[in-house]
Amino acid sequence: MTVQDTPTTGTTRRGDFAELYRRVSEAGLLRRRPLHYACRSAALFTALALLLAWFVVLGASWWQLCLAPLFAFLLGQLALLGHDVAHRAVFAGRRATDLAGILLGNLVVGMSYGWWVSDHNRHHAHPNRAGYDPAADSILFVRTAEQAGRARGLRRLVARYQAELFFPLLSLQALGLLVATWLTLTRGPVRYPALERTLAALHYILSAALLAVVLSPLQALAFAAVCGSVLGVYLGCVFAPNHKGMPMTGPDAERTDFLRRQVLPSRNLRAGRFVHLVFGGLGYQIEHHLFPAMPVVALRPASRIVRDYCAEIGVEYCEAGLSDSFREILRDLRAVGRSLPAGPARPAVPGTGGAG
Repeated sequence: MTVQDTPTTGTTRRGDFAELYRRVSEAGLLRRRPLHYACRSAALFTALALLLAWFVVLGASWWQLCLAPLFAFLLGQLALLGHDVAHRAVFAGRRATDLAGILLGNLVVGMSYGWWVSDHNRHHAHPNRAGYDPAADSILFVRTAEQAGRARGLRRLVARYQAELFFPLLSLQALGLLVATWLTLTRGPVRYPALERTLAALHYILSAALLAVVLSPLQALAFAAVCGSVLGVYLGCVFAPNHKGMPMTGPDAERTDFLRRQVLPSRNLRAGRFVHLVFGGLGYQIEHHLFPAMPVVALRPASRIVRDYCAEIGVEYCEAGLSDSFREILRDLRAVGRSLPAGPARPAVPGTGGAG
């Protein structure tokens, strides 16, 4: 169970995309980079081991709350490494990909690999298409007037002020991943249910035991809350600029060719190498959607080829700075939220409307 690669049959490689694929392939940007991923993995796991040692040595202290954001950042980076693994950027074979993905996702991060892959497959197939892309149907944010109209109760109130609540709501992302993992592993189908359940349970048992042994109960709760909140904000900020605030695709998206279906609803970050490192390379979202199995280190050189090619064939290629991206996101969320009346939703009155 791996995240889908770029389609290799049908019409998707004819015409415009076929030529782009040829140029990128001839530049050698589609070959795997095992040395890069070996070094990246070694660096992340070494940093995690050192941080765990620091945590144990520091002991029952409120200064541990300063370490919680560092743990959140490392867990986020390991989740982004798992993202590359699931896209087959690291291993060619399904078995090795699934095993590495489950180890990273379930055991290290505490998130169901099988759930994430299923969710992410639908996102890549239908980016920014309401009703098809799970990221466009988030429980935290409303993206369209139709979604806003369906909001009721507390969700309706939150939706009205979603721009102002954007970052506080992102802090709930890690909790959402935990709930999705629990629901999937208790009710939903995954390819390796026993392995996923065992490793996810082991992650949370070991995490709880470590907190209980080193910290006081109140310190442990505070540490878990800070770490989970920062992780949610971090992952939310990594993924939000990719598509939020970009045009939503409609019912005719299936008739759009592969290149335009992936490029037009996606946004790249115009930033330096450090920002792209923090974002796990996903600031090059256009290239990632066009070539999902491309190693992250190849996305930057590929962006020059894709940008020039899009200009050549007249396809809009969206790039924005980090602050500009978030301004566009908040502007879009505010516009949708403000379309809601301030009061509660009014139920339809029987006997009104319809064909007379």
